[in-house]
Amino acid sequence: MTSQSLTAGNTGPKIWFITGASRGFGRVWTEAALQRGDKVAATARQLASISYLTEKYGASVLPLALDVTKPEQVKAAVAHAHAHFGRLDIVLNNAGYSLVGTIEEASLDELRALYETNVVGTVAVLQAALPLLRAQGHGHVLGVSSGLGLVAPPVLGYYASSKWAFEAIHESLAPEVAPFGIKVTIIEPGAYATEFGSPESLRFAASQEVYTDFKNHFFADLRSMERGDPAATPAALFAVVDAAQPPLRLFLGSHNLAQVRAVYAERLATWEAWETVSNAAQGAVS
Repeated sequence: MTSQSLTAGNTGPKIWFITGASRGFGRVWTEAALQRGDKVAATARQLASISYLTEKYGASVLPLALDVTKPEQVKAAVAHAHAHFGRLDIVLNNAGYSLVGTIEEASLDELRALYETNVVGTVAVLQAALPLLRAQGHGHVLGVSSGLGLVAPPVLGYYASSKWAFEAIHESLAPEVAPFGIKVTIIEPGAYATEFGSPESLRFAASQEVYTDFKNHFFADLRSMERGDPAATPAALFAVVDAAQPPLRLFLGSHNLAQVRAVYAERLATWEAWETVSNAAQGAVS
């Protein structure tokens, strides 16, 4: 595939629907899209957190209050945005948070709440938007996952699991909606210096003393990680939405690929080492 075919898509002004626009990547990408001349329906739980956008960008932005865990509110917001702008070219599911704690520490209620936002809330947006995108004959779904959508570390296992589910949903979605002119891309950022570490984006499970030393070492390693500059990411996002043939998955940052190569090499080696046992479990062919 040539570089020309990658970037030969529609490069005119686009209309975005973005969840979680008040902070982190959502805020960076909302402003970057507006600055390049696109229009954005920007959503956040608290309308006051994005009200400044109207003062700065005028009629190019439509701020909307949206809690993705409330399906009726999701339907109303998506319909409002579509009616207001006349179409939606890009639906960017960015709202989400991380649950920090070992598998034993986090409560079932905390796990349910995490999935309500990161998985069920995402699906609510998709199911509200897809009939509109299908009717208009085009659209691009962007799902913000993480490098942890492919690799699950300790202490962040539940967050990673929500992103594994998120990735499976979008991977299944892509061939389902391709006949209707709808494209799907999973965005997988590595570690970035965003507000994702803020109290609004992190929930901590109650600690058990038995895990204290392990978690202290884990957090020390986490703090030492090199973090990317969020302001460097919009160009990559725009390359994807302007491409004639956008990828199903896109890493953001320079560290994910090396890590995933190593992890997948180890997985393949394990499967191959146990191939004889696995094949014997097939049983007799009738």
